[in-house]
This record gives sequence, C-alpha cells and structure tokens, in this order.
Amino acid sequence: MKYTVDKKGFYGNYGGAFVPEMLFPNLDELEKNYNKIINDTDFQEDYNNLLKDYVGRPTPLYFAERMSEKYKSKIYFKREDLCHTGAHKINNTVGQILLAKRLGKKRIIAETGAGQHGVATATVCALAGIECVIYMGAIDIKRQAPNVARMKMLGASVVAAESGSKTLKDATNEAIRDWINNPITTHYIIGSVVGPHPYPDMVAKFQSIVSKEIKSQLIEKEGTDSPDYLIANIGGGSNAAGLYYHYLEDEKVKIISVEAAGEGVESGKSAATSVLGKTGIIHGSKTLLMQTKDGQIVEPYSISAGLDYPGVGPLHAHLLKSKRAEFMSITDSDAMLAGLEVSKLEGIIPAIETAHAFAAFKYLDFKLDDIIVVNFSGRGDKDLNTYIDYFNFCLLYTSPSPRDQRGSRMPSSAWKK
Repeated sequence: MKYTVDKKGFYGNYGGAFVPEMLFPNLDELEKNYNKIINDTDFQEDYNNLLKDYVGRPTPLYFAERMSEKYKSKIYFKREDLCHTGAHKINNTVGQILLAKRLGKKRIIAETGAGQHGVATATVCALAGIECVIYMGAIDIKRQAPNVARMKMLGASVVAAESGSKTLKDATNEAIRDWINNPITTHYIIGSVVGPHPYPDMVAKFQSIVSKEIKSQLIEKEGTDSPDYLIANIGGGSNAAGLYYHYLEDEKVKIISVEAAGEGVESGKSAATSVLGKTGIIHGSKTLLMQTKDGQIVEPYSISAGLDYPGVGPLHAHLLKSKRAEFMSITDSDAMLAGLEVSKLEGIIPAIETAHAFAAFKYLDFKLDDIIVVNFSGRGDKDLNTYIDYFNFCLLYTSPSPRDQRGSRMPSSAWKK
C-alpha cells in the first residue's frame, strides 16, 4: 500500500484539485514549482537556518515519567508547544513564506481556527515584510481573543467570517474567495493538509521535520528509531501528518488519530468525520466530510477551535479507509479532563486540541515496554479562558479560612457566605 501522494495529487481515492477555473493558474504555478523550489539547496539552507535559529528546532522529545507510570508504558511528548508561537504551525508557515517570496508574491492570506496558524502566518509575514490578511470565524475570534491580539500586534489584518457556523470552515471559504479575486499578487498559506493539490503534500513535507527529528531522538533515548505507537489529534491533520510522515510505510508502528466527538458522535454537535463522514468535495479536495443526504455540509462542533472542521485531509481519509490508522472520537468532557490531568501530572498545560490526543489513553491498552510518542502540538495559553470557564476555576479558588481574634482557625461551619 502506498501512502504518499501520486502524480495527480491523490492519496488512494482522495485528494486532487476541484476548484473554480479562475484558480487553475494559481494551482498550476504552485504544482509546477513547489517541489523544485523546496528541494533547491539555497531554499533548504534558508529553511533549516530559520527552523534552528527562529523557530527553535529541534524540539525536545520528553519522557513523561508520571504519565508513563499511570498508563504503564513509555510515553514521550514531542514538544511542538515549545516552537516559536507555541505550536507546530510555524514549521509550515516558514516554508511557505520562503516559497511565496521565490514566486514573487507581495501579499499573503490565510485561514485560522484556533488562531495558532494565524499567529504563525502573521509572524512570518512580519519577518518577511509582506502584507498579511487572516480570515477567522466570528465565533473563534471571541473564544481565541489572545491570538487575535497577537496577530494584530504582528501587523496582520484579521477579517471575521460571519457566514455559516462562523468557524474554521467559513474562514477557509472567505480566504478562497479572496484568492480568486487576487490571483496574481497573493499567495494563500493553507494551515493544514487540506485543500486542493499540491497543498496537502506541501504542508505535510514542511511538517515532516517532526518525525525526522523523532527518529534520531528515539535512537538516543531507546536505541531504536521506531516507536510502537504514534498518537496525534486530527482536525485537518497537519500535526498528525508531520508525526506520521517518516513512519507511514513502517506498518509495525501503529498510528492512532484522535478526532473531536464534541458532545457525542450522535449528538448533532460533533466533528467525528471518521464515523459521520462520507466521500465528497470540500475546499477543493475530494475527501471524507460530514454532509446531509443531499450533499450539504453539516456544521461541525467542538470545544476546540482547531478541531471543529467538517472534514479531514485526504491523506488521513486514505489512512482511515486503508486501515493504516485507527481513528478514535473523543468528547469535549474527556478532552478537558485529559488536559487537566496532563497539567497536574507533567506540569505542562496542553492546547485543547492536544488534550484530545491525551484523552485516548484511558481507552487504550499498552504493554509495559511499549514506546508511545504523542505529538504535543500546542500549548494551552490560548485556551486558558476556555479552561477557566469549563472548570469554573475562579469559583473553585480556595481562600484561607478566617481566623478568630486569638488567631486560631474558625470551623468551616462558622464561615458566612
């Protein structure tokens, strides 16, 4: 079984480029040039230098001792949360901004859900001195306010998508409309392994640095370059694609892909594409997506702004249908509790997207000597307000009990509310 893209841009039955005629020149330019450009020695030197000195790579492969004790296995975190901007997204935007400059583009557009891709795009545009416009769902703008502020501080214009569910899907729609209207000067930095060919392949290649580093890091720590399990959260799937990339053909390595079940797979408020999805076209790609009987896209839902996408990238659709990957659907409540557990056991607060991956552990059985690598795809700073609201942390704050006049503690029954 082949897991890489073919010459027509397909992973098995999924992929391709299904776009309006006005976008053909943009995609044709990219398809003819992207491999040649990114494999060029000068490009690779610039890209690797920025990954090292600007992004902060290589990111650590951290042995999570307390998590390992609890789940009776060897658990490692690939610390993408330590990248500049706080997530894996910067690996891709650094590559694409260098590509855009070599293509002579003067303006960058992007879509974002949780805001991490928007921040990463605004960051590299500031670095390169290029105009930047970020499309973001109106709902996501409210729940990801800190990232919106970061984008604006970096000089980007943030445009609200007010249609549909006002989330990631709708932001992507608006970005594509912009690209159709500005085909010559503008490059669209797609943030995940979604969209028309060559984007899924191009983004996966930029993110493949994650699994490339793991191979050498595991040799140092475990004497082998291959884990037993790889676990990642899946929305569009860029962090997962990077984690899996160099292991796709090694079928001894088990792949676990964790998606958002929202309030429950059958609740009507979910983003569980592996269960609810059917083959269709979304954002220029043939893949699996949630849709009605007459082909209308079902609005997705997740407490995580980065996972409420109605489909999945074509690579991941192929991995699911070929049974190369096992998909799991995790509810909001399981994800939030897992985020709290990781924080308390390892002293690292995960993004809610990442927390979905950790929530899978209680449903999996591992052996004592199993080596598991989880892609710690983002840090939880951006999600603190959601954590606070969900767990009522402000209400749970415990103040010192009052003292009587002699300085002794009064019984709690004497406290007045």
